Amino acid sequence: MTSLKDTAQAYEPKRTLNITDLENFDISELIEERTGTDSEGKEFVNNVLIRDNKEYRVPATVLKAIKAQLAMYAESGKEVNTFKATKTGEGMNTEYTTVCLD
Repeated sequence: MTSLKDTAQAYEPKRTLNITDLENFDISELIEERTGTDSEGKEFVNNVLIRDNKEYRVPATVLKAIKAQLAMYAESGKEVNTFKATKTGEGMNTEYTTVCLD
């Protein structure tokens, strides 16, 4: 058993990782849909990519961008698999950019 003091000193707040924290990702990687509740009690759904036992949130705007890029490349007959997502801004002003690395 550990003391409260030792536990408090070792405590590190949980940080939500984001797909932008990854150097790149493959579209064949598995994602899961997770349901949570916000501070007002409203339910929300997050898509989460799991790699090396770490969870990375995948914003809907990233999924939308990947879908558009896949459609564009499919029209030209090119198969793409690897992407990179970056972000600018914070909170409600966050904007995501997704680029194909293939």
